[in-house]
Amino acid sequence: MSERIIVTSALPYANGPIHFGHAVGAYLPADIYVRFRRMRGDQVHFVCGTDEHGVAITLKAEQQKQGYAQYVDHWHQEIRRTLEETIGIRFDVFSGTAKHKNPFHEGLTQEFFLDLQKNGYLLEKTEEQYFSASLGRFLPDRYVEGGCYVCGYETARGDECPKCGSWLDAKRLVNPRCTLDGQPPVLRPSKHWYLDLDKLRQEWLQGWFESKRGDFKPNVRNFVEEALKDLRERPITRDLPWGVPVPLPNTEGKVIYVWFDAPIGYLSISKQWFQQQGKLAEFESWWKGKDTKLYHFIGKDNITFHALMFPAMLWGTKKGWIVPTNVPANEFFNLEGRKFNTSKGWYIPEESVRGKFTTDALRYALTTMMPETADSDWSWKEFQARVNADLADNLGNFVARTLRFAERYLDGKLPAAAAWRKQDLELFAIATDTATRMEKHLLAFEFREAMKALMALGNAANKYYDTQAPWVTRKSDSAACNQAIRTCAEIVRTLAVLCAPVMPQTSAKILSALGLRTDPTWADAAAPGLPAGVVAVQPMEVLFTKIEDKIVDQELARLKALEAAQAAPAAPTSPTQGGSKPAGQAPAKDAGAPVGVIPFETFAAVDLRVGRVSAAEKHKDADKLLVLQVDLGTEIRTICAGIASAYKPEELVGRKVVVVANLAPRKLRGIDSQGMLLASDDADGKPRLIQPDADTPLGTKVK
Repeated sequence: MSERIIVTSALPYANGPIHFGHAVGAYLPADIYVRFRRMRGDQVHFVCGTDEHGVAITLKAEQQKQGYAQYVDHWHQEIRRTLEETIGIRFDVFSGTAKHKNPFHEGLTQEFFLDLQKNGYLLEKTEEQYFSASLGRFLPDRYVEGGCYVCGYETARGDECPKCGSWLDAKRLVNPRCTLDGQPPVLRPSKHWYLDLDKLRQEWLQGWFESKRGDFKPNVRNFVEEALKDLRERPITRDLPWGVPVPLPNTEGKVIYVWFDAPIGYLSISKQWFQQQGKLAEFESWWKGKDTKLYHFIGKDNITFHALMFPAMLWGTKKGWIVPTNVPANEFFNLEGRKFNTSKGWYIPEESVRGKFTTDALRYALTTMMPETADSDWSWKEFQARVNADLADNLGNFVARTLRFAERYLDGKLPAAAAWRKQDLELFAIATDTATRMEKHLLAFEFREAMKALMALGNAANKYYDTQAPWVTRKSDSAACNQAIRTCAEIVRTLAVLCAPVMPQTSAKILSALGLRTDPTWADAAAPGLPAGVVAVQPMEVLFTKIEDKIVDQELARLKALEAAQAAPAAPTSPTQGGSKPAGQAPAKDAGAPVGVIPFETFAAVDLRVGRVSAAEKHKDADKLLVLQVDLGTEIRTICAGIASAYKPEELVGRKVVVVANLAPRKLRGIDSQGMLLASDDADGKPRLIQPDADTPLGTKVK
């Protein structure tokens, strides 16, 4: 029986690029699940968009001299492009939470606030809150860090300790400091509203969780159990210039906290989609329908919000909104044993994958590495092994040898089936069992196990092909040869159907080669299932190309050099990053003088990009520094450069420069400098910027 399902992926924060760690946590598993459920005949609504409020966005936008809307729109487009083009995610709707992008979000969020207040689940308090004197604004808990008073971890966040998982009171942190300027914050009084989670726990949340205990994955269940032991009121408002205004009198300058308004974005973005489809009347029938099932695909760090707070908010409105059926959260996904970190260069640049590997190869490999119940790693060697062994040698090899045999020796046609033999029926039984097991795994969010089952069928099919040896029987027993190729083609079709949720492009290529529709149902996986008569085979390109060692070695060398550079003692600061030459150091007179030798891999780790200065001004606290906004094509960086002795700010606007783009950020006189400009010294020792050709596109990599 068809089911009605809403699937959401955690709204990515519109404050920077998205990487594989994000993709494998919330977006790829959701996409696989959506494709699979649609193949089963279910009605599925797949919702996502960018989370576009919060203090981090306001500060970044101000640093880059951009309007808040302009800033979030830039990252919205970048995130959407990465998810859709690089990872192959296919949303029904991908919008955002900012008012200019989504006309329903502000009103719906304020409605939630007022409903919860009316029902007695909000508390009003005037309490001391941390305030940054240098920034002139109150600080959300997440932007205060210090020692955890529970376990002693030195860099706990103000709201949660990443080591012991405890919820924290920012005011109790040991030696607190602002994460934005590194300075100790001060406490000032401010009135705010809090969600009374303990009251919600007593009235409904605890009982709801107990009813869901058996459905949740172990990692989610354990996390929620611990959180329920210490559930207290949670602030839902903040003093900020950007966000959803608090809908009460005399609350100017106060907005609804981003953690509260972000999940409401699922509803507001969905409502926007229903309006665009001319079906606005159906919105509430989905989101308040008793038979609708709701699944939140998220990463580990969002479990608290989606398995506790948002369900409590939905129920607490007393408006009949559905609550989550399940919250299949994944754990953290790392890169070669370390956490992904874009600011420090520890990530996989898009140029390392785009155009080099197919989207399906990436999707498959990421699925086999997915951190379903424990943290896992992206390993370049493992990626190579999965593509070469599973996709090229197993799946791709079986499809190619079957269809190419038909092209070469059977005039491009698959013969009609005769009576099935015992060995044929045994292979079909394996295929049927594989479809059943994969369906069970996918329904349980066990995507890795589903792929193991798929490849086991591929191995069985290759073994059958080898045993039947059609290259021999085509000369000695044409009937046996024809039957073997027909049986193999039946399994090719089954494999194409079963791989569709994870590798949709591969599935479509195979089915097209067989002359079949490229939008199969899960029931189509049954074998045999090809049309009864002769089937024409269309030429098909190679499905998967093996990854050469040199490609993997280059990526590992880049990471190794980066790791070594980050572990090395800091070198003297370059003039272009605001420093001065060490005392007694004279400029080199002989350009050909020998310098310290570095490995090629160390040099290759430096990422040089073409940028353009979009704004420039003098640093208010440093005469030698200019503060520049440099457009790299996909983002705008703030860079402090010690070039005030050679250039006036107005001379630099519009000028193209070369930027060291993967240099770790460094605070210079209170401003985070996010890169370094390439420059040389003239005869007088003044810095002269290296300037690329005028027609070089922004973001071009300098080699």
